[in-house]
Amino acid sequence: MPANLPPQYHKAEEEFKNAKTISERIAALEVMMAIMPHHKGTDKLRADLNRKMSQLKERAEAGGKGRHTSVFSVERQGAAQVLLIGPANAGRSSILAALTAARPLIADYPYTTTQPEIGMMPYADIQIQIVDLPPMEGDVRKLPFYNLLRTADAMLLVADASGDPAADVKLIVEELAAGKVFSPLMKDRKLPIGGVLTKMLIILNKCDAADAGLAADTVREAIDGAIGVIPVSAMHGTALEDLKEEIYRVVEIIRVYTKVPGSKPDLHAPFVLPAGSSVMYLARSIHRDFAEGLRFARIWGSGKFDGQTVQRDHVLVEGDVIELHI
Repeated sequence: MPANLPPQYHKAEEEFKNAKTISERIAALEVMMAIMPHHKGTDKLRADLNRKMSQLKERAEAGGKGRHTSVFSVERQGAAQVLLIGPANAGRSSILAALTAARPLIADYPYTTTQPEIGMMPYADIQIQIVDLPPMEGDVRKLPFYNLLRTADAMLLVADASGDPAADVKLIVEELAAGKVFSPLMKDRKLPIGGVLTKMLIILNKCDAADAGLAADTVREAIDGAIGVIPVSAMHGTALEDLKEEIYRVVEIIRVYTKVPGSKPDLHAPFVLPAGSSVMYLARSIHRDFAEGLRFARIWGSGKFDGQTVQRDHVLVEGDVIELHI
């Protein structure tokens, strides 16, 4: 049986052949395997791609072991992984220090951040990982943290409100797009093969030294209002609590709580789920047996009344308390 591969597959295959890094080759392979039709004619080809994928992942893992482990390989921790990106001297390190217990080097001269600096931002009863990256310049595909740009849950693009923030934001968004990492400006458009769409929030730092309202309006106009903009001052602590709320909003997760029938809910250890998750998704997150044996659930929070019986496909919202019956 012929494979009958679509044109998009061949385009991804060409990108695979031209890829210069392991992460680029893995990304292209993932696209090829997703596009490939499922029938007997593609069984051999699929097996070959699976073999190549395994080899590439082994090479990537081997390259990250021992004394040569890359400092740009950041283990995901907490409820979400969020990156601080932007031009030099915009104040990313100051924001990291203001939001977390991390103590990065902070100076008036540029390029003080040469490797990822990591901190955990407390938000209510969860922690969100904040990763401060070195300044973004040039071809993002050649940056040692390119893979992080493709896989993180969201990006915080930091610009200096006292400079030309609109120009800085447009430049970074364009550089990301050239590396097939697309901002919410592309949300309603068709992504090219191998492209990823990232969540993003724009932080205008140093708003104490500028007309924050004017700077924010200028940036919003430059990006057609497609990305949220929040002016802050890391130095003076201005609007940092609002920033935490916006970070939680932009990663699009929810906290839900569980209770055992006849007992009070555990309100200290939430389950963190993607926004829009169902009761069944929660059951799978707890244990496979819960999902297989789930009959129904009772809900406190988003139901019409407390303890309302809901089915597996009921969509959960922030703060729901769920009692699973199996």
